[in-house]
Amino acid sequence: MFNRLRIGEILVDMGTVRPDHVAGALDQQREKGGLLGEILVDRRACEAKHVVAALARQLGYDAQESIDIETVDLSLIQDLNLRWTRDNGVLPLRHHSGQVIVACSDPLDITVCDHLRFVIQKEPVPVLVPRETLNSAINEAFNRKIRQIGGLTEGLEDAESPAGDDDVPEIEDILVGQESDDEAPVIQFVNSVFVRAVRERASDIHIEPGEQSLLVRFRIDGVLKEVAEPPKRFQASVLARIKIMANLNIAEKRLPQDGRIRIKIAGRDIDIRVATAPTSHGERITMRLLDKSSVNLDLESVGMAPGVLKLMRRLIRLPHGIIFVSGPTGSGKTTTLYSALSEINQPDKNILTVEDPVEYQLQGISQMQVNPKIKLTFSSGLRSYLRHDPDIIMVGEIRDKETAEIAIQASLTGHLVLSTIHTNDAAGVFTRLIDMGVEPFLVASTVVAAHAQRLVRRLCPSCRVAYTPSEEQLDEIGITQEQIAKVGTLYRATGCSECLQVGYSGRLGIHELLAVGDDVQKLIIRASDAGAIKRKAVEAGMISLREDGAAKVLAGVTTIDEVMRVTQLDEMEQS
Repeated sequence: MFNRLRIGEILVDMGTVRPDHVAGALDQQREKGGLLGEILVDRRACEAKHVVAALARQLGYDAQESIDIETVDLSLIQDLNLRWTRDNGVLPLRHHSGQVIVACSDPLDITVCDHLRFVIQKEPVPVLVPRETLNSAINEAFNRKIRQIGGLTEGLEDAESPAGDDDVPEIEDILVGQESDDEAPVIQFVNSVFVRAVRERASDIHIEPGEQSLLVRFRIDGVLKEVAEPPKRFQASVLARIKIMANLNIAEKRLPQDGRIRIKIAGRDIDIRVATAPTSHGERITMRLLDKSSVNLDLESVGMAPGVLKLMRRLIRLPHGIIFVSGPTGSGKTTTLYSALSEINQPDKNILTVEDPVEYQLQGISQMQVNPKIKLTFSSGLRSYLRHDPDIIMVGEIRDKETAEIAIQASLTGHLVLSTIHTNDAAGVFTRLIDMGVEPFLVASTVVAAHAQRLVRRLCPSCRVAYTPSEEQLDEIGITQEQIAKVGTLYRATGCSECLQVGYSGRLGIHELLAVGDDVQKLIIRASDAGAIKRKAVEAGMISLREDGAAKVLAGVTTIDEVMRVTQLDEMEQS
């Protein structure tokens, strides 16, 4: 009688796991139940692909680690429901000798095989594939199916995915087959937009109606990019779908609305802030994506130079005073503040925040979200928090004189206050507060530092190329030939498949930290202009945004064009 090897024995024989790993997994299986392969993967004893290979060897089937979506015969899934297909882990791939090759994760489920045989009218031949890879392929196959039947996702099929298609995320709660035929393509289109946005690391999604078109654009690394232009006839359905997901009033099209969508893509929690606004060609929708699983709240990761990082760490440990972080929208101010709070968050500190909105939950910190509808504003929230014995308070933004004065009073009574303010550079923080109506002597005595930052795109390490910049470019950014001689070369962007042909991948900060000393204090008390304050700070050793950007160009992590793009306005205003 044939004695089939067990999965654990096969994995050991393959050299994938050690016998003691299998023994430990078997103990857990006897105690709590479950499949041995899944237990071994959970215990990090092996990878899912190893278990699939062992199962294929045990059952006598073929196995593969990936699926080429281009080779999938979409006619085989025309009569299949996406939810059923994904719940049961099967995907018909292609015809072969009168049969159909089917990717699956559990070939022993007879009920699933019988159902599939009935639908496709052919004998299914299983090929084993890791479940995560299979789910991604199913999701993409059905996206392509929807494109064929509705033409709605035209443009999305051109998406360039990063290296490693196995990591392409998927929406876990797509409801296809539960709606009418007219609705399903719209729902699939919206889900496809979310999937591609997460895949390409987009921070924002813009859906913009035109006179005869509907344009979808992503903001990737701070730059907008057109990704799709579905037919105008789908405009009302697409906008209504998004508004339903965000719990907005779909009948109200004349007034702006704000909402939020929470979805899970490939196990990652994605929080989407939704804003609508009426235009002459219909409502436009802008969505800000917050991937809570990918944020790295660490001061060392925001790109500060060693000297600036050391000074910032000293400042955030002061017992009282105000530290401002300034910059335009989307320059990473909130991430810097969160990183600072994470660093000083200790059990002996009572840290409270007032935000609009609360973007990331911080363990051990009380966070309040403002709500103007019930008159919970930055100023009222900050005033309330002062009665809760805080050590450190973070105010999402100083927008008016009332909030600024409460923050100053909090500082004067022995609290450390962190906040953001919209100015072009660090020196502009002081003139902005004075313009709000705050007395100059109060600004000088309470504000201990002003920090400005920008985000520049990081060069793709796979395709950057060395080049020789012109003398005009070097003069503009302030780089000398002597500095180039020390580093050897500078780089520019080209583009490859790994960076979606843009030449950049990810972003990093350039920073300007102005610590208030005696000389700067005197200028603030005299209500001097921002230019005079900046010149005095530079004399005292402050590194400007342009200088920090030049240092990162010399380090080969960004380009002259990027630094000039984000600092051009600041230099013009200071000149």
